[in-house]
Amino acid sequence: MSPTVIFRTHSDIEANIVRGLLQAHGIWSILASDVPHSIFPLSVDGLGEVRISVHPDEAEEATRIIEAHRTDIRKGKVIRLNDQFARLEERVGYRFRDRGLLEHALTHSSHAQEDVTGAVTDNESLEFLGDSVLGFVVADLLFRKFPTYTEGQKSKMKAMLVSKPALAQLAADIDLGGSLLLGRGEEKTGGRQKHALLADTYEALIAAVFLDGGIDAAHAFITRQFEPLIDRFAEDDFPARDDKSALQEWLQARGLPPPQYRVAEESGPPQRRVFTVEVRIQGQPTAEASGHSKKDAEQRAARLALEKLGKER
Repeated sequence: MSPTVIFRTHSDIEANIVRGLLQAHGIWSILASDVPHSIFPLSVDGLGEVRISVHPDEAEEATRIIEAHRTDIRKGKVIRLNDQFARLEERVGYRFRDRGLLEHALTHSSHAQEDVTGAVTDNESLEFLGDSVLGFVVADLLFRKFPTYTEGQKSKMKAMLVSKPALAQLAADIDLGGSLLLGRGEEKTGGRQKHALLADTYEALIAAVFLDGGIDAAHAFITRQFEPLIDRFAEDDFPARDDKSALQEWLQARGLPPPQYRVAEESGPPQRRVFTVEVRIQGQPTAEASGHSKKDAEQRAARLALEKLGKER
């Protein structure tokens, strides 16, 4: 007798989960796919179908087992396996062609280790790829948004944007924790709220979007997520402009010696001291400014010198 197809999906991960479920109940199955498989558990074009077949005498029991395990116990409702991440896709603003990639991104190592078939892969490789994609796109956004900022300034901004706390907050904003595939132990210890776990999964999600839709889709997702944070930098004028470095670079580019700073005056009580600093270029007084610290006064003086030099060009 020919095997009976009892389950169809476009996700390798989902197929292996179902196959493992059947095996745990003593039902052996056959997995067939229309497309070749790569190092990632995904269909090449997002349209390949994966089929699970069993002996005709066990088809009814296999179907019953699958249907019985479609209940989402935490939320008390039944969800088709293919649709369990639909709400997350809405929050992300991206519809996956291959949902197997999304499942892969959400699969924590604790869940993969508990899989009886050993066929489920965790998301650590996707984290690595997502980190690189995120870094590239954020650097591109900062380059375009702040063309006059120095490399050091943009590096500081980037470091803050891609930090674990920042990524964990963005993950929480889209309730990524609610969709994680965790092992029983990790679930009990509050894995859905752990910042490091959320940040890593967020990077894996970025990689999944990139693999599924290309760099344009990943760029669009990251832009939607990070633009409000980047705009806040602009509104707060953060990080503060390093005008001393900018002035020195301006002079070096023209073959001139670096500027010289000297404290011209100190005034005010000890707890509210005011320093007045003069900046000299080629030995000539060029600008003067005051601040509550020598460093602040030097930055202000450098800024005034840059403005004066710019007008003289």
